[in-house]
Amino acid sequence: MSTQKPVRQEYGTVEENALRIDEDKAEQLIDALNTDLAATEVLYHQLRKHHWTVHGAEYRDLHLFYQEAYETASEGADHIAERVQALGGVPTSRPADFQERSPVEPEPEDIYEVRTMMKNDEEMYGDIIERVREHIELAENLGDYATSELLREQLEDLEEFAHEIEHFLAEDSLTKW
Repeated sequence: MSTQKPVRQEYGTVEENALRIDEDKAEQLIDALNTDLAATEVLYHQLRKHHWTVHGAEYRDLHLFYQEAYETASEGADHIAERVQALGGVPTSRPADFQERSPVEPEPEDIYEVRTMMKNDEEMYGDIIERVREHIELAENLGDYATSELLREQLEDLEEFAHEIEHFLAEDSLTKW
């Protein structure tokens, strides 16, 4: 790839924004959002993998669940990236950078039993939920209520899917009769 093409804005820089959020505050918010973006992209790819490889008696329900989950993650990543741009930053966009910047680790490429896949997903959702909560507080403290609201919406989706996974992993009481 040629490096002689003009660059409009370098990654890691912050430009003045129409939102009137100070550059110092915007820089902190962009850093947090790019971390959330990277985590969401890692989550997306793991969910997509599980959509492709799910198997067993509950295949159809889980296949559809995973499709809804990865589509929601993709939409969330899009909203986060657009907010980074609105704040005057450059959203993380390269797969290698997602992996490097993400606070969550994807499982290896292997295919796992469904219960193991779901436990891995539950763990990843939990880690991301904790990070998003911290970033909501950061946005509130910096007076960026729109970013806080966007992250609250993300948090609702993350918690909903984590809770659904919790139900899938629950002991089946019907087999105990």
